Amino acid sequence: MDRPRRPAAATFEFPADAAFTWHSESDEPAPTRLSPVDDGLSADAALKRVRRGEFLRYAGDFHNAKQLLGALGRRLERPWQARSPLEAFRAERRARQQEHATLSRIVVALDRSYHLELARAPDVAEACRQVWGEPTTDFTVVPLKQLLGMLGAAEWRRKGLAVPGLKGLLHPHYGVYLPTRTDYVELLSAVPDVKGKRVFDVGTGTGVLSFLLLQRGAAFAQATDCDARAVACARENAERLGLSQRFQVAEADLFPEGKADLVVCNPPWIPEPPKNRVDRAVFDEDSQFLRRFLEGLPAALTPAGEGLLILSDLAVLLGLRPPGWLEEQFERCGLKVAWQKSNPARHSKAKDKADPLHAARSKEVTTLYGLVPAAR
Repeated sequence: MDRPRRPAAATFEFPADAAFTWHSESDEPAPTRLSPVDDGLSADAALKRVRRGEFLRYAGDFHNAKQLLGALGRRLERPWQARSPLEAFRAERRARQQEHATLSRIVVALDRSYHLELARAPDVAEACRQVWGEPTTDFTVVPLKQLLGMLGAAEWRRKGLAVPGLKGLLHPHYGVYLPTRTDYVELLSAVPDVKGKRVFDVGTGTGVLSFLLLQRGAAFAQATDCDARAVACARENAERLGLSQRFQVAEADLFPEGKADLVVCNPPWIPEPPKNRVDRAVFDEDSQFLRRFLEGLPAALTPAGEGLLILSDLAVLLGLRPPGWLEEQFERCGLKVAWQKSNPARHSKAKDKADPLHAARSKEVTTLYGLVPAAR
């Protein structure tokens, strides 16, 4: 992607004893010491130093810094041939955690205007303000890998994303689940007669499920999310799509107050602890969010209301949940399945035979469950 380039030389000095604001998606404590490095550092030397616990503040060329990250990643141990999908999943998570712990120790500094202390660096100020707001100190330090992710997200936000069935583009924010997997979104077209219905959207993310239902004729959607960034993202998208008069979103743990005709939720589908803030869209430790959603669903429905649960079966295929677990939860919570519709996974990883989890992902199915109280 083309972005404006800064002059070849850095435009500010970062004093060795400078106080700085530290940003990390994993809530890692700020480094107590930063070791300055430049383009003369080899990947092998960098790997030895970060494994000793050093944080390396890169102050050379932007493109060389990116190449160093790539070279470090290639030197990390990859998951071995696993004997089961569960073993493959555990090995893959360990590898990802090791990659994060290693690469996040290559950090960069920005000044009070969010200018990056690297030659040939792009303008990162807008991407930083979108995520962090205005700077409050003279210097900010962030892992380079995280900053690159923020730049990519800013580009998605600028260009917008086409979603099947949605009239208009969706503009995702950094740290909010990006609906590039369309299997679950397309399932909403199976919901009959949404006209005039009041909707609750629990864990809204970008707001895409609410917007699809509103464009099909739902009267009003009230959405919640536990992440302030998702709330801001959904609110902005409602305005862009001309739906803000029929859409409301608030930061909340689960359900809004009151009752709804349709309560939709696409919860995190992997019952494992999240490793960072971004992980929370996919990982739900011990299925706590899903359990509490199902437990509270009957009380959130109007007398003729219906819950719409969209869930992948990947956890079962990986051996993280036993077969039949979800159906047992429905029964425990006084719910029954009135109808259901499923889509096979069509995302890129389901087709990638080199992916360590291909054996499970190639069989993945996402299902939309129409849930009503068992007594009805």
